[in-house]
Amino acid sequence: MKSWLEHLPLVAILRGLRPDEAVDVGSALADAGFRLLEVPLNSPEPFDSIRRLVDTLGDAYLIGAGTVLDPARVRDVADAGGRLIVMPHADTAVIRAAKQAGLYCVPGVATPTEAFAALAAGADALKLFPAEQFTPAALKAWRAVLPAGTAVLPVGGITPGTMAPWLAAGAAGFGIGSSLYAPGRSAGDVATCAQAFAEAWQRHHVSKGPVA
Repeated sequence: MKSWLEHLPLVAILRGLRPDEAVDVGSALADAGFRLLEVPLNSPEPFDSIRRLVDTLGDAYLIGAGTVLDPARVRDVADAGGRLIVMPHADTAVIRAAKQAGLYCVPGVATPTEAFAALAAGADALKLFPAEQFTPAALKAWRAVLPAGTAVLPVGGITPGTMAPWLAAGAAGFGIGSSLYAPGRSAGDVATCAQAFAEAWQRHHVSKGPVA
């Protein structure tokens, strides 16, 4: 997972994306530097959208599904060409199914117990969710006990203006949802938002240096 987080470690969460807009929205994100995209499974025809994104953007992008709640859905994502499983929870059965299918998996965790269980099951990174429930100080405390190099990505309420304290606490990146894409938002508007996020990441990341 580390190589995917080196370029621009921002995961675009495209909840509500329709298949007919997937190519335009995905291309707008790609142009802004995004390389990680997820289509939550509670979106309209998510597997069709995933397939279209994969066909358009190719292997240089890590594309998959979010809100994966059932191990059976992992195979559906893989059949659509997806290589990323993102979850709001830390169900180890889903994590193991993802790893057995050869996919990357980023489960959601809200306690150190969940974090360690997810890592033991094979998680490639951790989604701190919902980030609004935490403070950067909590993440800093987590990083003191998590294995060195564990990538933790806060998700929930992240904007270009709220990245800095999280990065200072050791965030490896972020998941970006409605601040980036929401149903009905045009590809042009998504491009503008994506550029703002990419510029904010570069500005804050350069100013503090890379996270160990």
